[in-house]
Amino acid sequence: MTENEISLITVNTAYQIHYTLGPGLLESVYEEIMFYELCKQGLTVERQKEIPLIWDELRMEIGFRADLIIENKVIVELKSVETVAPVHPKQLLTYLKVTGIKLGLLINFNEPYIKNGITRIVNNI
Repeated sequence: MTENEISLITVNTAYQIHYTLGPGLLESVYEEIMFYELCKQGLTVERQKEIPLIWDELRMEIGFRADLIIENKVIVELKSVETVAPVHPKQLLTYLKVTGIKLGLLINFNEPYIKNGITRIVNNI
């Protein structure tokens, strides 16, 4: 399955969740439901995956935690905030660079229309 195929499934899943529940819930609620729904569709999904970071000879066991990693090909960062801060897309791009994963989705469920809350971030595609 390609990154784009995974992305399409993920965006459609986010749309269905948002359509049913709407905005305003905690990020952790959307994360739990996204995880459940993506797994139900047969995808391999890791939740709150600890990613080590290596700097020179220093190895940090937990450099960051990814909200969702799907099929080891797409990182999904979920938000439920009034406004996505400029740092959020930059942060996701850094996660992509550190892991070598090529595609990330930043999804803010706190939008009246979920299509306005989805940002696609690419790393060397």
